[in-house]
Amino acid sequence: MTKRNGRTVRDLRRENRTAVLQRLYFDGPLSRYSLGPATGLSSGSVSNVVAELVAEGLVEEAGSVDSAGGRPRTLLRISPDSGCMIGVDVGETRVRIELFDLALTELARTERPLAVDGPNPHERYEVGVVVGHVREGIAEVLRSADVPAERLLGVGVGVPGIVARDAGDGAVVHGQTIGWDAVPLERLLRESVDLPASVPYWIDNGAKTLGQAEMWFGAGRGARSAVVVLFGSGVGACVVTDPMGPGRAIEWGHLTVRVRGRRCRCGAQGCLEAYAGAEALLERWREAGGVPPAGADEETALTAMLAAAYPAEPGTEPDATALAVLAETAEYLGAGFADLINLFQPERILVGGWAGLQLGTRFLDTVTGYALQYALAYPAARVEIGMGTLGPDAVTVGAAILPLADFFARGGRRDEGGTAGEPPAWASTLRERAAR
Repeated sequence: MTKRNGRTVRDLRRENRTAVLQRLYFDGPLSRYSLGPATGLSSGSVSNVVAELVAEGLVEEAGSVDSAGGRPRTLLRISPDSGCMIGVDVGETRVRIELFDLALTELARTERPLAVDGPNPHERYEVGVVVGHVREGIAEVLRSADVPAERLLGVGVGVPGIVARDAGDGAVVHGQTIGWDAVPLERLLRESVDLPASVPYWIDNGAKTLGQAEMWFGAGRGARSAVVVLFGSGVGACVVTDPMGPGRAIEWGHLTVRVRGRRCRCGAQGCLEAYAGAEALLERWREAGGVPPAGADEETALTAMLAAAYPAEPGTEPDATALAVLAETAEYLGAGFADLINLFQPERILVGGWAGLQLGTRFLDTVTGYALQYALAYPAARVEIGMGTLGPDAVTVGAAILPLADFFARGGRRDEGGTAGEPPAWASTLRERAAR
């Protein structure tokens, strides 16, 4: 095939399709006339690409707009029904599965709680149980929305732990805090879930998928760099230095904040997670004399702790024990944020995760005060610390973005490359949106 500057004609056509799709996705509806300057393509190239995408059902008409002295211009948009994605959040209290159309509108969802009554907390993360929840959840959302599996662009999965790649098994999860030692999750899902072999799986760290979602659609929009932190049972973070890049998951929760401190779930001592993760926070409250609700899950227990520390009833005395534990936690978190500021000098630090959403609304200002006190003055003066805006579903949204971004990077084609489990090649193709 003819090559231009090392690229084939097929490469150029794919890049042109990607440029049109991403611009319509983030800025649409747009007319063919507007797509030219927006993509940098000639009017002839835009016409050819649009004709292909319309014929394939990926793009559709969306009304018209008046033009200066001429005929109204037809507006175009991505067709929401032309594909769908599944996002899975393998959290530490539940497995959440959601089905989205191409516009990331939720079509169906289901949740499977992870609970255990025994003394070993790792039992709740038994690999066979988690795989079973994902299998049943995928079947349920497809059935509920009456969507054939052949329409799936892929399944994105956010997990706790480090995700490595293996030539034979695909994505392998090293989740030390949940007892997962080199779990070949992609292979297990392929063997268990009833989906066509052509449907790819994209498995990555949950903090990383959270970060991607906030950068595309949430509080990270417009920032050139950010750190998105996830607070759940444990603690994680994603560092983003390219707004359209996939970010990099870091094990921030296992940064040592106190030498020879509390024992962490990972086995080390003094980790941030041993003080700021919801599981450890509730344990510290109990040790100090607090009484969480009997039999309650972590989310309910944390809600009760916050309600005790910050009572809604006027004239009610706050729980001094809960307040003291939370005050200490705020200082540990501030020190942890200061480390992020000094190491990465981000424009923004954003707080997400189910526990982060509860904690942040109560004492983020206090945490910010400690962070600015402990961090170097120059980067501290240039960082904004705030809450994520996508709520508790952000991890599943970010997981669904994984197959969507790869689909765009391949020009909206399902049959060109893309090995399941490998990071999608989106950084160079979706960079334009960073200027918005």
